[in-house]
Amino acid sequence: MPDRNQAIELKLLIEAIYLRYSYDFRDYSSASLKRRVLLALKQMQCENISALQRRILYDPQAFMELLQFLTIPVSEMFRDPSYYLALREQVIPVLCTYPSLKIWIAGCSTGEEVYSMAILLKEEGLLDRTILYATDINPRSLERARQGIFNIDNMRQYTSNYQGAGGKHSLSDYYTAAYDSAIMDKSLKENITFADHSLATDSVFAETQLISCRNVLIYFNKPLQNRAFGLFYDSLCHRGFLGLGSKETVEFSGYAEQFEAFDKPERVFRKL
Repeated sequence: MPDRNQAIELKLLIEAIYLRYSYDFRDYSSASLKRRVLLALKQMQCENISALQRRILYDPQAFMELLQFLTIPVSEMFRDPSYYLALREQVIPVLCTYPSLKIWIAGCSTGEEVYSMAILLKEEGLLDRTILYATDINPRSLERARQGIFNIDNMRQYTSNYQGAGGKHSLSDYYTAAYDSAIMDKSLKENITFADHSLATDSVFAETQLISCRNVLIYFNKPLQNRAFGLFYDSLCHRGFLGLGSKETVEFSGYAEQFEAFDKPERVFRKL
């Protein structure tokens, strides 16, 4: 009975969030949401989910705190280096044939991935003719992404990732160390547009040649995954590229026939 009550409470919380703040988590994986909400209960010192619901309904700051648990703002630069190496060696030569480029980093979190993409494009001579769209639903994460300031302690791992991704210089060429922070070079930000966008509720906003949406769809249920794939399909130009996370695939979705595997091991697909 307690588990059933908790399931009801969780459903009511998610509905309340949608009605009060227009953030739609109704088609996110219930198991994943439950884990995050229970963690939030401990950190926010709420007795149960109903108490948390009441708190966030009347306190927008409490909701913003809860949002940090619901969206998992965790990332790293050049995460899964072989993915970026595949982009560098296989996708970039195709993108070079376009006079201008639009690339969408969907679910950009705190910005590590979009700066990784900007560095890759700069090294391949494409950044100056590219607009990078970096979108997320978490305003705190977007603000951190705009600032482009990361913990200096993480740079050793990021440097190793960068080297594995075929980096042509030194990662330190792209940031300035100040105290305990690494501040990304301003030149990388000039072609990046940061924007609030929800794969659950918003629509397509631009035609793109490449979309990279990694480790986001694993938190969606099947209907919401299909909605996201629909957005990606509508946004991509003919023969555009879609990059997903290591545990994600467009295969077995409602859009399986609209994409082909370009580099299946690295989860890079191409629109048919």
